[in-house]
Amino acid sequence: MKSLAELRKILFEIYDLKHAGALLSWDQTTYMPPGGAPARGRQLALLSRLAHERFTAPEVGRLLDAAEREVASLPADSDDAALVRVTRREFEQSVLIPTELVSALSEHSAESYQAWTLARPANDFATMRPILEKTLDLSRRIAECFPDRESIADPLIAFSDYGMKAASVRAVFDELRTRLVPIVRAITSRTPPDASCLAQHATASEQLDFGLGVIRKYGYDFDRGRQDMTHHPFMTKFSLGDVRITTRVREEDMTDALFSTLHECGHALYEQGIRMDFEGTPLANGTSSGVHESQSRLWENIVGRSRGMWEHFYPSLQAAFPSQLSKVPLDTFYRAINRVDRSLIRVDADEVTYNLHVMLRFGLELDLLEGRVEVKDLANVWRERFEADFGLPVPDDRRGVLQDVHWYSGVIGGVFQGYTLGNILSAQFFDAACAAHPGIPSDIVAGKFDVLRGWLSENVYQHGSKFTADEVVRRATGKPLSLDPYLAYLWGKYQPLYGLREEERTAAGVA
Repeated sequence: MKSLAELRKILFEIYDLKHAGALLSWDQTTYMPPGGAPARGRQLALLSRLAHERFTAPEVGRLLDAAEREVASLPADSDDAALVRVTRREFEQSVLIPTELVSALSEHSAESYQAWTLARPANDFATMRPILEKTLDLSRRIAECFPDRESIADPLIAFSDYGMKAASVRAVFDELRTRLVPIVRAITSRTPPDASCLAQHATASEQLDFGLGVIRKYGYDFDRGRQDMTHHPFMTKFSLGDVRITTRVREEDMTDALFSTLHECGHALYEQGIRMDFEGTPLANGTSSGVHESQSRLWENIVGRSRGMWEHFYPSLQAAFPSQLSKVPLDTFYRAINRVDRSLIRVDADEVTYNLHVMLRFGLELDLLEGRVEVKDLANVWRERFEADFGLPVPDDRRGVLQDVHWYSGVIGGVFQGYTLGNILSAQFFDAACAAHPGIPSDIVAGKFDVLRGWLSENVYQHGSKFTADEVVRRATGKPLSLDPYLAYLWGKYQPLYGLREEERTAAGVA
């Protein structure tokens, strides 16, 4: 295994270069003063160029060839065979992209993000338009490096959800829309519950303290992580020993920071659960954006918005916020945090309508990449499609085309589908965990999460990217991705909350 050992050394260097860049990106979104933006773009471009040059060097190709011969007799699911296989896949993707293009995208993304932090609150899409046109051009140029594609979006989707293409994502989305829309219509035809108990002032420090207490119980390891403030919450890591989350606080919304913290904690639990001996290799990452998002949505929604969760935590929440919640019954609070209502902002959307937001963005990405929509028309097309889907007018670009950071901090394409794939998989994983350990719902009522986290660690987290997303799902649940557990979850939760009728269940195709 001499060649594999030499390959590992190079991979560790690349791993450190990439995560040094991740540290600079984290700093830009948390503590960096605005004056640091021009230099930060150069620094990120340099690190991305060095990492790409090192990874695509002929030496890596030769070592991969030799390492493949060394592991040829090993079982396909052995660690060494998996490392060579995953490295080969990423190498063949990377060698097709010129280093100059990687560097240009990295520098442009840093500049674009900084401009977006000013343009969004100012409702200034005009400033972002030429920047977004350049982003679209760079995104297309990257995708066009891959000649073997059906859609220009396919390579971008494969970067984050390997094994999926635009056509396969569309097929999942089309079926989900057909079955989900009847549930959305049924619920939104009822009067939504009163959620005014959440719209009360609570200081940032009080909100953050409570959220941190919850994720300690979830199992987030603060010896290997921390939480900081940012414009758009995210999780990042610089090593398996340093997995960080960020959040934001709105002092007039008592639970915004809380559910953001639970969401990012789900991502972090995944990364903290990867086997430490994968450190420094391509295996030391989540296997796909869909599987990653399944964990954030599982811990935020399936656990975090469950009745059992708040049977345990609500007395503590009332004690932390007595003037706001001491007279609010648990049932009122539970209904408020699960209120379904058409809304403008994706990250504020409820579980039931959330996927419609994702489908809107995915469709717009395809149309931008494939030339059916131009950036100059994007804001108006957004308004038209949003109103068609949600029945709500979009009053400004701040709550429209400017609301998501994704198009302003990376490529256009290949990211949004992961959110809906994650929603679907969250229920599938949770069902499988409960089938193996029927006491998990009772554990949640007791504020105990070790069994659930342990099952997820054993079946999902520890493997990192050793297996593809499809392999992880099949190994953990015994079947490929399926809409049935997710739709059954939504129905089982919201039918009693909204008094839905049996014919509405039939329309949604819920078993």
